[in-house]
Amino acid sequence: MSGMDINQIMEYLPHRYPFLLVDRVLEVVPGKSIVALKNVTRNEEFFQGHFPHHPVMPGVLVIEALAQTAALLSFKTENTKPDGKIVTYFVGIDNARFRNPVFPGDQLRLEVELLRHSYKIWKFSARAMVEDRVAAQAQLMCAEKNLTEEA
Repeated sequence: MSGMDINQIMEYLPHRYPFLLVDRVLEVVPGKSIVALKNVTRNEEFFQGHFPHHPVMPGVLVIEALAQTAALLSFKTENTKPDGKIVTYFVGIDNARFRNPVFPGDQLRLEVELLRHSYKIWKFSARAMVEDRVAAQAQLMCAEKNLTEEA
C-alpha cells in the first residue's frame, strides 16, 4: 500500500508539535507492517537540554516514535480513523535495547511489524534504524479504550 504524508498522518494521530514524531510513512501493509520516517533536526526542543554541548535524541522519544508508527499501523489494519471515542494507550515495552545514539541530522527509519492483535490489545515488534545501524528496538504493546464507556 502507498505511503502517507504529514497531513495524512495528522488525520490518524492526535499528537501535534512538538510531540508528533512521524514525518512520513513510506509503506504500510495493513495487518502486517509499516515503515515510516522521522527527520531529526537540531531545532527540536529536547536538544536544548539533552545535551546542549553533545545533542542526542532521548531514547524514550525514539521508542515513542515507534509507538506512534505502531498506532498508524493499527488504524490502517482496522481501516478506521480516530473519532474521539477511542484512544489507544501505550501499555508495555519488552526487550527494549538502545544500540546507537541518534543525532541531529539523522533520519530515523521506523520499522514496525504486527505480531498479534486480540480484541483491544496490539503487540508489535519495532526497530528504529539510522542508515544501516540499529538505534533502538523493542516489542511494544498498546491497548484501546473506549472513552464513552464508564470506568
